[in-house]
Amino acid sequence: MTYFTRRTLNTVKKSAAPVRVIVVSFVLLITAGTLLLTLPVSSAGGTFTSPLDALFTATSATCVTGLSVVDTTGYWSPFGQAVVLLLIQLGGLGLSTFATAFSLLVHRRLGLREMLLTGEASGSDMPDAASLLKLMLFFTFACELLGAGLLMLRFVPEYGIGGIWPSVFVSVSAYCNAGFDILGFVPGNSSLTAFTGDPLVCLTIDALIVTGGLGFVVVRDIYQCKLVSPLKHQGRKRLNFHSQVCLRATGALLIAGTLGFLLMESGGTMAGLSFPAKVNTALFQSVNTRTAGFASVDIGAQGSFTKVLSIALMFIGGCPGSTAGGMKTTTLVVLLVTVISTLRGRSEAVVLRHRFAPGVVYKSLTVILLGLGVVFADACAFTLLNPQIRFIDLLYEAASAFGTAGLSAGVTGKLEPLSRIILCLTMFIGRVGPVSFGLSIMMKSKSAPSILPEGRMLIG
Repeated sequence: MTYFTRRTLNTVKKSAAPVRVIVVSFVLLITAGTLLLTLPVSSAGGTFTSPLDALFTATSATCVTGLSVVDTTGYWSPFGQAVVLLLIQLGGLGLSTFATAFSLLVHRRLGLREMLLTGEASGSDMPDAASLLKLMLFFTFACELLGAGLLMLRFVPEYGIGGIWPSVFVSVSAYCNAGFDILGFVPGNSSLTAFTGDPLVCLTIDALIVTGGLGFVVVRDIYQCKLVSPLKHQGRKRLNFHSQVCLRATGALLIAGTLGFLLMESGGTMAGLSFPAKVNTALFQSVNTRTAGFASVDIGAQGSFTKVLSIALMFIGGCPGSTAGGMKTTTLVVLLVTVISTLRGRSEAVVLRHRFAPGVVYKSLTVILLGLGVVFADACAFTLLNPQIRFIDLLYEAASAFGTAGLSAGVTGKLEPLSRIILCLTMFIGRVGPVSFGLSIMMKSKSAPSILPEGRMLIG
């Protein structure tokens, strides 16, 4: 990279840091969504919606969470539901992604700012931003279309032509890891409890959620190494280090979550189901607890130990550069590997014959500590403001908001106004990331580096 290129790049970063642009874009999108949802045309009753309810819904949709204080099916009109779906789509991929796509369509090339934005939003290196952007949009719409088609196989025979819109809505919501649905018209249904153990519905949604939660960098790597290379007779290439870590961590968490739910809830919320249906339901809850907000069982009726497991999975979330929230799977891997390496007396964290750079370890610890601080601060504030609700349920709500999981123990609608505002802020932090949120507020121009003495002290 030439001196001129470095200098130009630094100038762009200083004038409009990508992380700040992304954070501001989410704020603007939430604001626009709130204004639209407040209008009478957005409500089924044709009345103005409370600004707080509109703000909560817009924040939850934009941050692809799924928590709601009103019934999405019964309260919002078709226009209001379309606004919610648009917020989910834009929030899932990032408003900056669509802005960059528009720039690419019009100008046929990306400037430095657009390349930086795409790289920051997806976790990709800047030189590949244009190709990654095209893959992101094509792959996203292809998956959502395929998911909608599969869901129509169940919903259209059951509900006629009225099953098309819910199929599209749920498919987009699932891929974007949002957890919103408009199936409230199904008798006795809450979220997807009417389809507990249904292989077509549950497995389709599982696949959409996992795919959306892997991250576009992983999807591109799989596409290039496992599909493009064999077609070009180049043989199958190994996935890069990031993809290997994401896939292994995702697989391990899915298995652990499925086994945990199966053991803890077989005689509880899953009692009466056949064993195959119990496995399907346990897998569905394992997938949804980590990142989306659909539920095929009564969450409020789950045991305390099950809720603790759910809180841990929601806090972890999905993979970086995806539609998921939480502290991310890679952060968990860095933490665990660092602890194990330290216990073995190693000075570096090593996994899969790769070592983590100190900066990665520092950032991971920062994300975890900030995330834990936000969740427990929320839970304590909720306890003071809502003393009639159990602490475990309030902690569950806080973890769900931070992990943008959207699952609720049935207390979202019972929270008083200030608690809902706190939940909105938590969902926002969970979506943009605690480090990105902090950088957007505290980041300053870099000063000249200085050499400081090393501080030595005893630890542990």
